[in-house]
Amino acid sequence: MKSNSFRTLLIGVSIGIVLMGSFSMGRWSVKRDGSGGQIQQNQTILDEESVVTKVVEAATPSVVTVSISKTQVINSFPFGFDIFGDFFNIPKQNPETQLIEQDIGTGFIISQDGLIVTNKHVVFDTEAKYKVIIGKEEEVEVQNIYRDPVNDLAILKINKTGLTPVKLGDSDKLKVGQTVIAIGTALGEFRSTVTKGVISGLGRGIVASSGLLGSEKLDNVIQTDAAINPGNSGGPLFDSAGQVIGVNVAVSQAAQSIGFALPINIVKESIDIFNSTGQFERPYLGVTYAMITKESALLNEVPAGVYVQGIVAGSPAQKAGIKVGDIIFEIDGKNIVKENIVLATHVSKKKIGESVNLKIWRDKKEMEVKVVLEKKD
Repeated sequence: MKSNSFRTLLIGVSIGIVLMGSFSMGRWSVKRDGSGGQIQQNQTILDEESVVTKVVEAATPSVVTVSISKTQVINSFPFGFDIFGDFFNIPKQNPETQLIEQDIGTGFIISQDGLIVTNKHVVFDTEAKYKVIIGKEEEVEVQNIYRDPVNDLAILKINKTGLTPVKLGDSDKLKVGQTVIAIGTALGEFRSTVTKGVISGLGRGIVASSGLLGSEKLDNVIQTDAAINPGNSGGPLFDSAGQVIGVNVAVSQAAQSIGFALPINIVKESIDIFNSTGQFERPYLGVTYAMITKESALLNEVPAGVYVQGIVAGSPAQKAGIKVGDIIFEIDGKNIVKENIVLATHVSKKKIGESVNLKIWRDKKEMEVKVVLEKKD
């Protein structure tokens, strides 16, 4: 039995910040005729409006909808099991199943031969089947899924050539206030939805959470007031030149007009690794952490830096002797706070087998720790 109802995955964040908006004003040109008497007013087409429509027209063929297909067992018993059947040993009947088919996210084409980028959380279910919808109606089955173990990214492979890939920009050159455009399948229902806004902030650190996948810390993300809805996850965030500068990943549940995107330069690194190895091979440290600001450090008489909240079992960090409660304030000779270093980004740029040298604060003493980085399974 088919059902078009499916619980769309939403990663939500709870933060308190001031919202930033954007607006545009029309321009009028005033021209006098030869006699000098008649005034002719002509409203020119807004430059910003023209830019947005051009970006949308050029980019839409490269944006796809990601759809899921999965058969689920329907539980018709109120307590989750058959009380009477189990008690009286009544033979069990074949369970009733339901086929779920639903648009759940967005992706964008990065190669002519069928590579598509989306969020890892969009395609997290390894038992489900996925397909992408190109244009209005063309459906293509996803053949392979490669999930990045470090970032919320996945690359989908479909058997189709002659596709139109997007152009990738440079997220290191972004500025607050720039116009950005998001395209995606809003609410898992409205395909090719376009929203516009500005970059409201850069280098944000957020904790994104989902009822299905738990929590994940995302560093150095882009904040925007362009409307990002459930179903937009994995979709592109364009600049006014039509280049992808981010991958839409999260939306705040606590306020309106607060969305987040992964910088495209992180994605480009992942794509380069994938193209050279055929899979995502990334080194990792194996800690969860929170930042200690200079103000908090002064109040508590500790160094500013990364406060270790958790250690992944069997990780390089655990093997090197790092403990919960340690404060990492220096990595490879660089002060983390003074030089604005994002720990996860610094580690991701290393190669598997390379090491990082950490200075940590433990029990009111400085310590040096060398950590050999390993591949994350």
